[in-house]
Amino acid sequence: MRLDKFLKVSRIIKRRTVAKEIADQGRITINDRVAKSSTDVSPNDVLVIKFGNKTLTVQVLQLLETTKKQDAENMFKIISEDYEKDYRQ
Repeated sequence: MRLDKFLKVSRIIKRRTVAKEIADQGRITINDRVAKSSTDVSPNDVLVIKFGNKTLTVQVLQLLETTKKQDAENMFKIISEDYEKDYRQ
């Protein structure tokens, strides 16, 4: 499955066009390699996604073509969620 489609179906990123833009800017790595939006994703791959202040690391558990909202959470496992600066204080 393509990276941009996986991010949309798993609901990590809400829109496929946004997922494509982020990937093509070099802000996503798969198994420590910079990924493009067309890069194939497989189960057990580790994705590192950089959103502005936040870095999200997830492991792909399964690939589904379509999902309901409650099933989307079963497609990945969050390994870590780091913030460069914590603004919650």
